[in-house]
Formats: sequence, C-alpha cells, structure tokens
Amino acid sequence: MSDYFIGLTGGIASGKSALERAFAARGIAVADADLLAREVVRPGEPALAAVAERFGRDVLMADGQLDRAALRVRVFGNEEERRALEAIVHPAIRRRLEEICRQATSPYAIATIPLLTEGGGRAAYPWLHRILVVDTPTEVQKQRLMQRDGIDAVLADKMMAAQASRADRLALADDIVVNDGDITHLQRAADDLHRRYLALADAGNMHSMANNRPL
Repeated sequence: MSDYFIGLTGGIASGKSALERAFAARGIAVADADLLAREVVRPGEPALAAVAERFGRDVLMADGQLDRAALRVRVFGNEEERRALEAIVHPAIRRRLEEICRQATSPYAIATIPLLTEGGGRAAYPWLHRILVVDTPTEVQKQRLMQRDGIDAVLADKMMAAQASRADRLALADDIVVNDGDITHLQRAADDLHRRYLALADAGNMHSMANNRPL
C-alpha cells in the first residue's frame, strides 16, 4: 500500500483535472475530493443523515437522495449555513481521501483537493507529504472559466474571488506547475514530477525500513 501522499490543488479552471489524468495515466492512484463530495452524501451514509438532521427533510428528494438544488438555496450567501454544511461534509471527505490514498497500490498516491487552501491547508491534512499547486495566469484562468461554464466576465470574476487568492495557494506549495494552456508543457511537468515523487516515495520507504530494522 502507498505511504507517500501528494495533495494536488489549484484555483477553479486551473487545469487540476488535466494534471490528475496525467498522473493516472502513469499508473498512480488518485482520490478526488469533488467526486467524494457526492459519495459521502449518498443514501445510507452518516453524512447525509447529519445533513438532513441539520437542514431538515426539505433537502431530501422523495427517493432519499440529497436535493442539491434545495440545499444550495439554503446555504448560498449564508455564511452560517455554509459553515454548518462544511462542518458535516468536509471531515467525511477528508477521511475518505486518506483511506483511498492509504489503500492505493501505486508507489505514491495523489489526493486532488480543490479547496485545500480554504479548508485548512496542511493543518487539515497532516498526512500529506507534499502539496502540488497548479498555477494559471489570472487572465488565462478567467477566459478558460468563461468558456468552460458559458458565463460572462462578471460572474467569472465573482467565482474566482470566492476562492482563496493565488498568493495564498502558492504559499502552501512544495511544487508548482504553471498551466498556461500548453499541453506539451503540462505533460513534461507531469513526467518530471512523477520521477521526483517515485524517488521521494522510495527514499521514504528505505528510511522506514531502516528505522524498523531489528537491533
């Protein structure tokens, strides 16, 4: 099982998914917080029961599934309600991220966490060995977001402003990939990082073996 873990993060429309796919193509296990955010609130999951208890049965559909639209209305623009939701869902996501990474059979594992900076950074994820930030020039990020979501510049600015600043994300970084749209550069960066992480994971395993060697 893996025991070397990389946190992958970046702003909205920065190219996290493209870099995640590049690592997966190299045989590396990836746990994605956005996907797990849906998994942890499936019917039967403790987090869904806690959400229904906190926000009422109105946030559930007739079949017991979470009514995401109704919940979004409840928490949108309401800081107290948003924080209450995060206090239920985020710990469940963090636990699943760590479980998946620790169960991985690849030499190291990637945890893709879009809101790593906003969600407490290293303090919230003490099991991460390194943090990799995908950094995109602000104007490129804005244009990509507008094209991806079919929105105007005003809404794109608001969505970007709602996240942590570029400077705050970069302050957490051990490694940075600049993603300005050049796919060749992104693939080269993935190759370089893959080799680096393999070496670091191997060194960590050797250190662990040395420490556990009987006297």
